[in-house]
Amino acid sequence: MHHSGGTGYGTGPQERVHQAPQRAAGQPDKCPYETYQAQIPDCCAAAAAVQDPYPRPPSGYDARCYDECHRRTPYQEDAYPQDVPPSFHRPQSRLGYEERPQSRVGYTSDSRCASGLGYDDTGGGYLDQTDPRMYCTSGYCMGDTMMAASRGVCGEEVELDMRRHIQACACTCNHMGYGNYMDYQTTCLTELPDVAPCNGTVRLPPPCEDSPSSGSSKDRREESPRRRCRVLAPILLLVAALLLGGLCLPLLLQSAPVTHQQRLDVIRRILTEVPLIDGHNDLPWNVRKFVHNQLGEVNLSSDLGRVDPWARSDWSHTDIPRLRAGLVGAQFWSAYVPCGAAQLNAVQLSLEQIDVIRRLAEMNAQHLTLVTSVKGLIEAHREGKIASLIGVEGGHSLGNSLGVLRTFYGLGARYLTLTHACDTSWAVCSVGETNSTQDTTPGLSEFGKAVVRELNRLGMLVDLSHVSTRTMRAALQTTRAPVIFSHSAARALCNSTRNVPDDVLRNLAKNGGVAMVPFYTYFITCNSTATIKDVIAHINHIRKVAGINHVGIGAGFDGINFTPTGLEDVSRYPQLLATLLEDPTWTEEDIKKLAGLNLIRVFTKVEQVRDEWHRAAVLPEEKISPPDNSACVYGAS
Repeated sequence: MHHSGGTGYGTGPQERVHQAPQRAAGQPDKCPYETYQAQIPDCCAAAAAVQDPYPRPPSGYDARCYDECHRRTPYQEDAYPQDVPPSFHRPQSRLGYEERPQSRVGYTSDSRCASGLGYDDTGGGYLDQTDPRMYCTSGYCMGDTMMAASRGVCGEEVELDMRRHIQACACTCNHMGYGNYMDYQTTCLTELPDVAPCNGTVRLPPPCEDSPSSGSSKDRREESPRRRCRVLAPILLLVAALLLGGLCLPLLLQSAPVTHQQRLDVIRRILTEVPLIDGHNDLPWNVRKFVHNQLGEVNLSSDLGRVDPWARSDWSHTDIPRLRAGLVGAQFWSAYVPCGAAQLNAVQLSLEQIDVIRRLAEMNAQHLTLVTSVKGLIEAHREGKIASLIGVEGGHSLGNSLGVLRTFYGLGARYLTLTHACDTSWAVCSVGETNSTQDTTPGLSEFGKAVVRELNRLGMLVDLSHVSTRTMRAALQTTRAPVIFSHSAARALCNSTRNVPDDVLRNLAKNGGVAMVPFYTYFITCNSTATIKDVIAHINHIRKVAGINHVGIGAGFDGINFTPTGLEDVSRYPQLLATLLEDPTWTEEDIKKLAGLNLIRVFTKVEQVRDEWHRAAVLPEEKISPPDNSACVYGAS
């Protein structure tokens, strides 16, 4: 994140800020019973006249209809239509079949109120109210009605029409098990009866409750259990809802984090489940600047805020105690060298910075562990270690060599920032946006595109922080893997060329990448002061434009000298997340994505692209770019 005025180390690197210019098909036809004008047959007369226990349908019925709808009787093994799912096929107890495991009626132990023939008891369909099969009286017709029940009969319709018929029929016969005009009102006519075929008798369905044995029909009708059920059910449901709400509401209120401390407790739990991953920290450069990479003089396990020269510097925000307090799960450490080293010894300095990162992890192995993969990151978090990853900041560190890039990868580097605050011969930086050449210069040259493709092949993240808008767009068009902005904010809120325009954020979402919000005040408010709320505004803006899956955190500590109030060092991440949780639109799952899951998803996809290209035997890029300064190179190779 640094920018230095020269090749020396000075008092501390600082970011330069630049302002940008302002009947359904396929179903069989219904049996056309509704077209027949024959009246409902007299149950009693039909029962007396027909001796056959299984008579044919009345003569008024059309034979074609009988052939179509009655060919398979309920006594056949394949009584169910073929299109009925097997889960709906049940053994029948009704006409000669084995007993159903849970017969609703006919058993003294079954005392519950018959609840009607619902979908769960049927094959899914309902007979039409005018279907004559609903009104036959013989054993055959009863069986046919049972088949109708197995295929789905609306109890409400059966009850209504049967009630009308029984009211008009003065005989005392048992109408299909529904009783007669004297006693039908005492039964729950909401489901078909259970029929005992051995002697032709029919067992009535049990009443909802014991009905009075005496009293007028009017009294029984007024005291109908069904009517009482209809009246009482809503009242009982309302009472139950009120009781349940009264019991549960206090529990819900107790579990909701209503204070900042309670929200901090939630964040602590979340960050034990998901690693908090920061995309950029410049501690390695401060090690070089303050102690010239003499790691014996750095006790990272101590409070560096109390140790000179760290304590006297506005650029120092990191040590292990504060990392632990900040619940950091993984950190990308920046292997940064100033732009002044470009075309000189940038490659050597970058190698030395990678060496510093690796040795810092080794010397503090109780807390840090170097990782190079998603698997290693997750395992480190599970073991309670801070996963340490390497990012090379600035394409000038390559010395225009893809071989150097592959070497960086072999040493553990897992992202390359394409530029820093200076152009390379193959990519334009954000500073270049103010130059007149920006409109005519491509964001990436052919060699620059080869760099992006080689990053894809290696499984190394493409980092677009510090690059120009034109380079952002070119890289997004070239890459086959998601990209990151390791420490860039929203340009719509702070018009700095270091920030990301909305159109690029939308393309980032299509790419599947992530923009990691920094804490440098000049990227947040474009001046030297900011607050935690200002940082949240950038997070929310990126969330709004790109989506919750495409935002992360890349504070840039130890490479900045102005921090927002409330986010002064690496111990303050929980404060940021707990403050976000005050907003009811932020859920715990959203916090997990912001904290680390989004970066893990991107990293995982980058590794998948690497593996796919490896299986496809994609060869390394071998494009050569001429040296930028031929006076500083050997030969003309």
